Amino acid sequence: MSSEVKGRIIGVDPGSKRVGIALSDALQITARPAGFADAAGAAEAIARLAAEHGAVEIVVGLPYNMDGSSGSAVRGAEKLAEALKARTGIAVTLWDERLTTAQATRIMIAADVSRAGRKKKIDGLAAQIMLQSFLDARSLKEGREDA
Repeated sequence: MSSEVKGRIIGVDPGSKRVGIALSDALQITARPAGFADAAGAAEAIARLAAEHGAVEIVVGLPYNMDGSSGSAVRGAEKLAEALKARTGIAVTLWDERLTTAQATRIMIAADVSRAGRKKKIDGLAAQIMLQSFLDARSLKEGREDA
């Protein structure tokens, strides 16, 4: 396993009202939830977080429809990605995030988290799931042993 520090990656799960945020460790192996931002001020909040943590990349989830087509949610995610690239100057990668919110909901229900508790944590957990899938896929592509 390589212990080369690569820098943190921010995961972004865009929504119409709230944007979930996750953060990787510096080795880019694990992701953790980092909360959410209101959609209206998301680019600014994420840019601040990127500067604060010295992020080297931002991964923005693309909410494709189940048939693979894109709708207004995908166009909104692409706009957010463009705004983040312009504000931060760091790499922004787009990543398929179909069903991450549904998966996060199932996990929290299985853990017996109350409806109110789920509402507070769902966005960050969905972003974590999306970012972890990105990290795992990249690790497999690079042939790392920690995948």
